[in-house]
Amino acid sequence: MKTILPWILSLLLATALVVVVVARPQTPAAPVAPLPAKKVLYWVDPMHPSYRADKPGKAPDCGMDLVPVYDEPKSTQLIGVKTGVAEMRALGREVHTVGRIAVDETRLYKVSTKFEGYIDKLYVNVTGQQIRRGQPLFSVYSPDLLATQQEYLLALRAAKQSPSLLEAAKQRLLLWDITPADVRQLERSGTARKTLTITAPASGYVLNKIAVEGARVMPGEPLFEIANLDRVWLLADVYESELPYIHNGADATMTLTYIPGRTWRGRVSFIAPTVDPMTRTVKVRIEFDNRDATLKPDMFADVVIEQPSRNVIAVPDSAVLQTGTRNVVYVMKTDGTFDRRDVTLGTKEGELREIRSGIAAGEKVATEANFLIDSEARLR
Repeated sequence: MKTILPWILSLLLATALVVVVVARPQTPAAPVAPLPAKKVLYWVDPMHPSYRADKPGKAPDCGMDLVPVYDEPKSTQLIGVKTGVAEMRALGREVHTVGRIAVDETRLYKVSTKFEGYIDKLYVNVTGQQIRRGQPLFSVYSPDLLATQQEYLLALRAAKQSPSLLEAAKQRLLLWDITPADVRQLERSGTARKTLTITAPASGYVLNKIAVEGARVMPGEPLFEIANLDRVWLLADVYESELPYIHNGADATMTLTYIPGRTWRGRVSFIAPTVDPMTRTVKVRIEFDNRDATLKPDMFADVVIEQPSRNVIAVPDSAVLQTGTRNVVYVMKTDGTFDRRDVTLGTKEGELREIRSGIAAGEKVATEANFLIDSEARLR
């Protein structure tokens, strides 16, 4: 009995504990609200979603069960959709290209005579020589010019009897580019000059010299080509796709690889009206100051054409779907669905795209998986 008694007591104690545990009242679980039933809009053929039916059944072409399409917010259907916000941003654009230094054509001069003659003496005989305005270039002997001077002197002596003859002789000299100063000198001296000195029409550099001492010259024949290089042009090649970002008056910066550390600033002065059919580029002319004569014709340069920054509505570039015929952005509404908007695009800077019309600042737009939204919208 002494051996059995402890065992019986232990069994009774365990039984009491079990009874206590079982008898403890349980906390009632919170009721689970039933999920609202989804409303079926229609049934579609899983192989051909364009086929719709008002009730379940079999697809007529493949015999598969029709799949229901439920009425639920698109945002819950399109997993992975991310959004951004249309914001007012200061956007500009930089067009990087290359170009070639050229002579400013408005500062290019060709020297010739309007009468036949012979070059008597050359005062400038080296191509590349720097000259100044009014500097003698050459002297020319012309029998026709000598005869006209003599006619003028005769008319001058008989001016009282025939003033019209004097005026006609003077006009003939002036039309041959004889200066009024030369005419006055002829009147004072009373002697016709054998040769006439031709001077430089502008300061600059001799780019080309055809004149040779003793050579015969004909009216209109170019004898010297002079260029003023205080201002030069840069002729840059711009792809036609970048033309919307360039306009006359736009600022530009230029650098030369062989003159590191220096930058020139200029402005766009002309955009060519034609496109090169081989390169699909357009010539853009930019003017630069060159009074120190560092820039020389036919140098190559790198140039950046700047579009001034403007405050515009901008969205992430990934938010724009370009179909080829229209540009679409999906805007999130307050109920979580998306509204398709046709937009007009503007400047693209980095990852941002200007929106000129179609959405307002502050609206949320789909930036990722928006092609899924577009696919569903087309399906519906």
